[in-house]
Amino acid sequence: MISSVRGPVQSVGLDHAVIEVGGVGFAVQAAPSTLATLRRGEEAQLYTALIVREDSLTLFGFADTDARDLFWMLLTVSGIGPRLGLAMLAVLEPDKLRTALSEGNVAMLTQVPGIGKKGAERLIIELRDKVGALATGAESPVAPTANVVRGSVVEALVGLGFALKAAEQAVDGVLAENSAGDTAAVLRKSLAVLGRKR
Repeated sequence: MISSVRGPVQSVGLDHAVIEVGGVGFAVQAAPSTLATLRRGEEAQLYTALIVREDSLTLFGFADTDARDLFWMLLTVSGIGPRLGLAMLAVLEPDKLRTALSEGNVAMLTQVPGIGKKGAERLIIELRDKVGALATGAESPVAPTANVVRGSVVEALVGLGFALKAAEQAVDGVLAENSAGDTAAVLRKSLAVLGRKR
């Protein structure tokens, strides 16, 4: 099991970063809010979950162990794969996701693309009692600038299949209302805007 990677960032893509560890570049899938904190050439550490399939080995990276633990917990629910689990953590920060699960907030969970009402209810039933055991003591990271947030969220939306122009318009509209929003919050609101237009 590869539980973390640390080293210089070789590249940052739409949905992943490549981090060099001992001369080997590891491609790590991560949420936009995590990718936004990485800079090419700078050293970074990500806590990782290794997903083994018949035809692939995929690393998923997180800024802290709290998010990674919640990711593993999401994967215990039937119908939740690693991509969907990562999408949930991209739209809802760990604390908000935990609150939604413990309070049975179906509306908040269905903001995640790919999660319908039945899926949200299944998540709540299976995880409501478990999420209370996970508590976070991590300090909030410094909020990235509006330009960094805009770029990250637009890239994430395009990666989810939205047209570039529509993604930019949605993000600009959200940032016009609240330029101090963090990446996850802006992504969540932009998805809500785009969802109404579909």
